[in-house]
Formats: sequence, C-alpha cells, structure tokens
Amino acid sequence: MNLVPSPRSRFLRVKCSDCGNEQVTFGSASSRVKCLVCGKTLVEPRGGKSTILTKIIAVLE
Repeated sequence: MNLVPSPRSRFLRVKCSDCGNEQVTFGSASSRVKCLVCGKTLVEPRGGKSTILTKIIAVLE
C-alpha cells in the first residue's frame, strides 16, 4: 500500500532552440521561464502543467 502519492510533475532539462543553452525548469512552472543566455521564452504557465516551447532533453527524478 502506497500512502504517499508520487508527484505528477517533474523537473525537466530543456535546450534553447536559438542558442543551444541547456537549463533545468519545473514542469508546472507558475511563471514564464526565459533562457539565461539569450532571453528567449522556454516555458509558458498554463494554470496546471506548463507549455514547453522548446526541446526537452531529459526528465529528472
């Protein structure tokens, strides 16, 4: 019996399509996430799950 449910969201490693920078973001980000190098928007908040606007490299656990 599993008393503590596993989280539905994970941390994601994403890659910027403009400059190639990789950074880690939360799958349910509550604010807009921009690339730290070039400033392009990578993640848009949508209430629950976020909209990922770029390529996901890995799902971190």
